Amino acid sequence: MYNLIKKYMDNLSIEDVSNFATSKNVSLSSEELDFVYDFVKKNWEQVIKNPSLLNLDRYKDHFNPDNFLKIKKLFNEYSAKYKNFLI
Repeated sequence: MYNLIKKYMDNLSIEDVSNFATSKNVSLSSEELDFVYDFVKKNWEQVIKNPSLLNLDRYKDHFNPDNFLKIKKLFNEYSAKYKNFLI
């Protein structure tokens, strides 16, 4: 599973992140989009190894309040849904 995720992440574009956010009703500003993209590209391995260690509240100031709540909800939903595949 790791190799599949790694290949996907190696090819992940900022447009992919933007399209996913839009599909989930999250309208990111260009600064928010840049932050999310950079964060995901740099930290995806640590996050999938142990998603419970990620404290999203540390990054609250990088988002408008509405987007932050939506992102936090999405992260929790996807973590719960896929955590058994990542262990």
